[in-house]
Amino acid sequence: MSELLANWKQTLLVIVLLQAWVAVLCHIAPRLVAQIDAAQIGRSRPAPVVRWVAHALVWVLTVALLWLPVSQNIWVSMAVAACGASLLALAWIDARTCLLPDGLTLPLLWAGLLVNLDGALVPLRDAVLGAAGGYLVLWCAAAAYRRLTGREGMGYGDFKLLAALGAWLGWTWLPALMLVSSACGVLAALLGRVMGWCRAGQALPFGPWLALAGIMALAWQG
Repeated sequence: MSELLANWKQTLLVIVLLQAWVAVLCHIAPRLVAQIDAAQIGRSRPAPVVRWVAHALVWVLTVALLWLPVSQNIWVSMAVAACGASLLALAWIDARTCLLPDGLTLPLLWAGLLVNLDGALVPLRDAVLGAAGGYLVLWCAAAAYRRLTGREGMGYGDFKLLAALGAWLGWTWLPALMLVSSACGVLAALLGRVMGWCRAGQALPFGPWLALAGIMALAWQG
């Protein structure tokens, strides 16, 4: 009975701290969006309907946060919850602006490496390889696309976000993260074309799909 009570206390503490972190993110994220909007005048942005669909995905991610695991280590639980909330904020910002700010992606990457210093989620070696591999795999894909088409197909923010996920989950999760996020992105793009929500060449955010895959992986990891 005492163990059950302790688990409930730990879960409640994680929820309270998560709400506090979400409140901080809710204060920061709109400011980042406003700064990005002011700096990207003339750049391509998602069509309004595309943004609405992406916002719906953010609500799905919000519900998915409830399934994140609660570890026996309260600090690990807090870190995982904060990671999930950060992914949610990044998904929302990318849905609004098609950009992922370094102010959130880079701290998320370093936090993943710090959490895994003593192998809390994965061995540190796997975390370092995951961070490096996550960045390189998307960088190579974007370079190949640019060489074949002469156009930019993906932003550096996506590289950093996958690197951050690799730091949290390890290199072994990279194929699954790429498969799930790419499949969801392709299906969303096809649906948008069929329904007339977006046109050829329309900018589509990839970050929300990476965030979805990341939250699913964090829940599965637990």
